[in-house]
Amino acid sequence: MQFTIQQIADSLGAECQGETDLTILRAAEPGDAGPTDLAMAMSPKYAETLSGGEARAAMLWEGADWQAMGLRAAIFVTRPRMAMAGITTMLDRGQGVEPGVHPSAVIDPTAEIAEGVSIGPLAVIGARAKIGAGSVIGPHCTIGMDVVLGEQSHLREMVSIGARAQIGDRFIAQPGARIGSDGFSFVTPEISGVENARKTLGDQGDAKAQSWLRIHSLGAVEIGDDVEVGSNCTIDNGTIRNTRIGDGSKLDNLVHVGHNTRIGRDCLLCGQSGLSGSVDVGNNVVLGGQTGVADNIFIGDGVIAGGATKILSNVPAGRVIMGYPSVKMETHTEIYKAQRRLPRMARDVEALKKAVFKQSPSD
Repeated sequence: MQFTIQQIADSLGAECQGETDLTILRAAEPGDAGPTDLAMAMSPKYAETLSGGEARAAMLWEGADWQAMGLRAAIFVTRPRMAMAGITTMLDRGQGVEPGVHPSAVIDPTAEIAEGVSIGPLAVIGARAKIGAGSVIGPHCTIGMDVVLGEQSHLREMVSIGARAQIGDRFIAQPGARIGSDGFSFVTPEISGVENARKTLGDQGDAKAQSWLRIHSLGAVEIGDDVEVGSNCTIDNGTIRNTRIGDGSKLDNLVHVGHNTRIGRDCLLCGQSGLSGSVDVGNNVVLGGQTGVADNIFIGDGVIAGGATKILSNVPAGRVIMGYPSVKMETHTEIYKAQRRLPRMARDVEALKKAVFKQSPSD
């Protein structure tokens, strides 16, 4: 896979100068770049390390003096991270799944495999599953019965998709993602201590110890178009209704989505976030890493939660929150500042106590 400087610039809608017919094989850090690499030096601080490599061409910021840097060609971008999206798409060499169906794959005769699908070694495709055109199914993947997987989807190695899942086009699942596991739903024959504690916010009452009975998951998982799911994510089936993830949403590694939860469009769920059952999440919501969400609540459109936030109650649209329990971020900042002052305040109080107790009786 190789491109000229001109081809790369044209694909990005960017300006280029110099020897625009130079051939590029890969992108590289400025200090490590070789003659056939495109050095990614899109700010002055990164350009400082160009002299440590052998780059002939670089991606630079607008107005950069590329000739003074000893380069023979340059591409100029106005929004570096957008440019990164474009250049990494062009130069991605893939994961090596060969075109066609590997002879070790097990495919039910009733499954429907569209044109241009690649299926890797030891993959299993269940009865009546439908795989969209141009999709790539990596090694050791399992796709259950009656699953619908859209066009141009890409499953990395060891992804599993449970029965009846409905997934849109251009879906990406990283290694080990698990979609369609049963929800964590159990009940006791009589009222349990957990139910009493939840109702009273602390008192278990006189509930006795009991065994847990399983509630089966009759629902499935619905996923829209252009969704990405990170490594070792887990998405539970719904109990009766389906668990849903809207178009364009992205889940980082180790994210858990509980049964019946509904996530809107273009949401970002960062690593180790966990959503309990029956949560309704709006559109364009961002949950920072290790955010936890209690069950049966809603999070409005455009909410942003800082890392390690614990959301225990409903959140109105547009709010920026942080902390445990979650509060407005500015409120959390004031609380944090106050907490840092506590040791000093404790010392001051102790000093005042000593001063008062040392006074004579006449005082």
